[in-house]
Amino acid sequence: MKLTTDQKPRNPIVLAIDTSNYTTSAACSTPDSGYVSGGFLVCQEKEPLRVKEGERGLRQSDALFAHTVNLPTVIERLLSQIPENAQIAAIGYSSTPRRIEGSYMPCFLAGEAVARSLSAAMKVPLYAFSHQEGHIAAAAYSAQYDLMTENSDTNPILSDVSVFCSPFLAFHVSGGTTDVLHVVPKDGRYEITQLGTSLDLHAGQAVDRIGVMLGLSFPCGPALEMLAKQYQGKIESPRVSVIGCDCNLSGLENMAKKRLNQGASHEEIAAFTFVFLEKTLKKMTENALMQYPHLPVLYSGGVMSNTYMRHGLRSLCRANRSKAYFAAPQFSSDNAVGISMLTCRAYSYDKENT
Repeated sequence: MKLTTDQKPRNPIVLAIDTSNYTTSAACSTPDSGYVSGGFLVCQEKEPLRVKEGERGLRQSDALFAHTVNLPTVIERLLSQIPENAQIAAIGYSSTPRRIEGSYMPCFLAGEAVARSLSAAMKVPLYAFSHQEGHIAAAAYSAQYDLMTENSDTNPILSDVSVFCSPFLAFHVSGGTTDVLHVVPKDGRYEITQLGTSLDLHAGQAVDRIGVMLGLSFPCGPALEMLAKQYQGKIESPRVSVIGCDCNLSGLENMAKKRLNQGASHEEIAAFTFVFLEKTLKKMTENALMQYPHLPVLYSGGVMSNTYMRHGLRSLCRANRSKAYFAAPQFSSDNAVGISMLTCRAYSYDKENT
């Protein structure tokens, strides 16, 4: 495939890279003003970082090295899927965990190095976003699939959700964040205000710590959900800690450990974990909707790939005259799709305003 830019591309595409703490990913999308998301996904590739059995995460030095090893293979696989008549017109990458002062993780340097090198070599625009923005954009893009599951007659071409052109609420629930955000789309980007967060342990950390405690392999989310769905008994409504839009989750790990010592089954503990998280997120949602009544609520991040909690969150939003949206599972975990959509929007905006 020709990567030079010595002639006007027939079909421009953007290439985006995301190097999170646990996944190396890259995606290509076509800028398309017909989609609210800004573009249409052409292809994506990802490679999870390996975590030793029994461990609960990676040191940043190990994650940075793993991304350095993974990136050439991931990008080679990605480029092999691009149509011959396509030409890369812009590069995007995730530069920080969140777009707030002091937000930094070394693992993002691997993606930045490759993205900046490609941009300079190909003489195409370069765009940087936060990992959190990428999660929100991927969820907004893939909410169309969530709509299609509820409305089987929805035309997939028309189901790109225009509600995300206006301000909305978003949750980013993962191993590093449990945030509720007020999001305003503007000039091809997002203006994000944090309304609340976890003051101690994050939801993904709690899931992984409890999963490892039960003998599951890290990351533990999918396996813990399978255990939870096998439990047939009742779980009493747990006491959660939510003040305004902030929460505390360290108590969940302690409660799970106590239940295990008391002889509770692994299935019961798994179910209890998600009942606790669901109640916490429902209370945070309710309090956010008190500040911003009736705004749509978008749930993003790896923990929200879990389907166990979705019914309760949908019902809560409906009761508050709002609507809940979820990413399709393949777009909930770490991926570069959202970064590619943001790159499409920023590239199109700059092209139209220069």
